[in-house]
Amino acid sequence: MKDETLNLILTEKNNRNTIIVATDIISGEQLIISENNDSEINNKILLAAKNNIMHGKSEVLEIDSKKWFINISLPPLRLITIGAVHIAQPLAEIATISGYEVTIIDPRAAFANNQRFPDIKIINDWPEEAINNIGIDNRTAVVTLTHDPKLDDSALNAVLKSNAFYIGSLGSKKTHNARIQRLKKSNFSDYEINRIHGPIGLDIGAKSPQEIAISIISEIISTRNKFEFNGDN
Repeated sequence: MKDETLNLILTEKNNRNTIIVATDIISGEQLIISENNDSEINNKILLAAKNNIMHGKSEVLEIDSKKWFINISLPPLRLITIGAVHIAQPLAEIATISGYEVTIIDPRAAFANNQRFPDIKIINDWPEEAINNIGIDNRTAVVTLTHDPKLDDSALNAVLKSNAFYIGSLGSKKTHNARIQRLKKSNFSDYEINRIHGPIGLDIGAKSPQEIAISIISEIISTRNKFEFNGDN
């Protein structure tokens, strides 16, 4: 593979873009397929590989009497956690084991630091600002855990109109109902508000931080699998 091709792939990876490398089986010609490239062959391969892109499946496809090996590389799944609370520690560990890149956002450096969260990306900024800087795509889940409306609502303001495949907020039904009323006053639609999983997590009778973390990641995985099955990747 040429240096130019490798550099382009690295750039696309850094930008969290889906990477498609199409290789002509006979000639060995390689193309980097991108939604930003409007060439005829680029668009034909994108159309033919739609199902492959959805499921991250690499295989040989025949396009215009040519056989192309389509190699799909999707951005890693990502979990953005608002609040460096006790539940965030086992959640970060379980999410990492489950294949998610984890980011903790909390302006309180006394809570959000690498002593409490080793090997986890920490951002000590206000949630709305941090999320807008990061950018949210459809391979990102966002959970708010602080119980502090100033922090949790700041995050929700940024993510409810995003492509996040999962949005969840910790709290009781009473807390969630109060959250809904605040968001309605901020002119969010019922559709946007109903995207929030609240109370967060599958109902497994969880009590400890570890059990709550398991219920949260289980709901995230369940939502992601349904999301892919419905073709929304």
